[in-house]
Amino acid sequence: MKVALLAESFLPHMNGVTGSVLHVLRYLRAAGHETLVIAPRAGEIEADLHGARPALLRSVPLPAYPEVRIVFARTATLTRILREFRPDVIHLASPFVLGWQGVQAADALSVPSVAVYQTDVTAYAHKYGVAGAAPLVAGHIARLHRRATLTLAPSTAARAQLEGIAVDRIRTWARGVDAARFAPSRRDEAWRRLVGAGRILVGYAGRLAAEKQIEDLAALADIPGVKLVVVGEGPARARLEALLPDAHFTGFLGGDALAEAVASLDVFVHPGEHETFCQGVQEALASGVPVVATGRGGPLDLVRSSIDGWLYRPGDLGDLRLRVSDLVGDQAKRAAFGLAAREGVRNRTWEALGAQLVGHYEEAIRLRPLDDARPAGSGERPSAPGNAASAAPALRSFVALGDSLTEGLCDSSRMPAGQYRGWADRLAQLLAQTGGGDAPFAYANLAVRSRRVRDLVADQLPRATELRPDLVSVFIGANDLVAPWSDPVALARRVADAVSALQDAGSRVLLVTPVLPRRRASALFARRFALYASELRRVARETGALLLDAEALPELADPVMWAHDRVHLSARGHRLLSYRAAAVLGVPDAAALGGLDDALHLAEDEPPAGPWLRVHALPWLWRRVRGRTAGDGLGPKHEALVVLPGRGGSDSRSLRRPDTRATDSA
Repeated sequence: MKVALLAESFLPHMNGVTGSVLHVLRYLRAAGHETLVIAPRAGEIEADLHGARPALLRSVPLPAYPEVRIVFARTATLTRILREFRPDVIHLASPFVLGWQGVQAADALSVPSVAVYQTDVTAYAHKYGVAGAAPLVAGHIARLHRRATLTLAPSTAARAQLEGIAVDRIRTWARGVDAARFAPSRRDEAWRRLVGAGRILVGYAGRLAAEKQIEDLAALADIPGVKLVVVGEGPARARLEALLPDAHFTGFLGGDALAEAVASLDVFVHPGEHETFCQGVQEALASGVPVVATGRGGPLDLVRSSIDGWLYRPGDLGDLRLRVSDLVGDQAKRAAFGLAAREGVRNRTWEALGAQLVGHYEEAIRLRPLDDARPAGSGERPSAPGNAASAAPALRSFVALGDSLTEGLCDSSRMPAGQYRGWADRLAQLLAQTGGGDAPFAYANLAVRSRRVRDLVADQLPRATELRPDLVSVFIGANDLVAPWSDPVALARRVADAVSALQDAGSRVLLVTPVLPRRRASALFARRFALYASELRRVARETGALLLDAEALPELADPVMWAHDRVHLSARGHRLLSYRAAAVLGVPDAAALGGLDDALHLAEDEPPAGPWLRVHALPWLWRRVRGRTAGDGLGPKHEALVVLPGRGGSDSRSLRRPDTRATDSA
């Protein structure tokens, strides 16, 4: 594929963002992909760009940190550069200023964007004396990442931080480490004698900047037998040299010289509390050096306390000193921790992380059409179908709740006149045939056409809890959402209460988001449907319910999946939904089976009975005028449990439930 990388920071300034971009470029070239780098122009670049085409833009230095440069390019300029390159995906490396313009350009070109969160800019605002700007910075970051197709967070802490500002579609993507360069074999005894004169070397490697909190090393300066080593360069160097007069400052080191310095340390210390990942810690671990780091941010995912290092209480310099002293005074422990450190990062290669990154690119490409099809600003966006549940074979009973879509209206495939199947009936048959053993499977369908959320709560929920099934599906809300006074958030809140009640009764719950056909008239309701779907995603996440996100199935919106009345699914649409639900529930090969099933069926829908206006629209309007609905006077088609045969294929009429609950005949 063709990948355009937009980097807020780039060569010749070397930092974590630049380093990771270079590793990505090297991997993409080796994998046969074509790359473009758009970044600030800051001087001559002598390093290998691994075949990438550079597009370096005019930039200005950041006053407090002149090595960092800011690009103020017009969005039109970026759009022109990107249009000429025609990327399949845009990679935004630590986006903030250039990244904001990049995500706007991506939207203008309908190209998927992947935003890689690498810098805690909000914390930096505090550290650099502009704390009042922190809320504005956080808001900007939230808007940028919510606009990107996908966001990659490097650690659990970074992910939680993004979730705290309501960023959606977050995936975890860490960093690789060059375990050949950063290795215990790089330890240089001559360098150690020159720097430490036989003392224990306790050191830090990285940028010398306020946010790294390197001044905390002063708490270690008077530990007997210790020599402090500070590797790196940055705007805080002069202040740190005055604060740590006995420490050895190496200045900037790169490549093999950096690897040798890190491997030559006895203990690596990283006091920064605002690291989204902390590559320096990972390189120290790969070098076989035990690490003492603050118990906040990226190091939480890297340092295994009491195995390959220690995590100290954030801000507690006494605890920092205690942890370092513990390792300084115990050579055997340092050796054991060092062996464990190396082993713990052995498989974190850039090749493995590069393959993961390409997988995220591919996911973003699949997601972009979903974003283009939905109204902007309508809440949490759908994601591609995730991992299936693992407990599907244990399900022995299923109750479906909802309206006409779950009742199965317009799915008359292989049914007597006036009767319908529907996605829920099809799913029940799939579950009966794929469950464990030959035991029977019990199924009820309480859905009735025209029903609303209030009917679910008042009528269907009590009956479902009485039946005590293993699984309950909830697919409702469309009849509420087409009403002009509907409140999607309030509706979802009532559904959430119903989900909790079902779970309290011992049932697993499958939530289904609503879907609209891809027709011009759907635009009238699209924002409401999207907001309601967004709220249902939140409900599923908070309650642990399974989620069948119909909005994430663009093929389901295709008009061919809809019946002649234009508001109900056709037999083909019901079939698709049933297999997608089966996939969520963990039925093996459900998607492939669904494709095969679809290929083996010709058109099954009944021909139109007449013009749409006369047959469907006018009768609906007449019912509305009279305050009636199509479901008036109707009850569920399977109010009691129907017994379906298991894989043994026994006649369902001969099967009985093992309790006294009533059942319909099959």
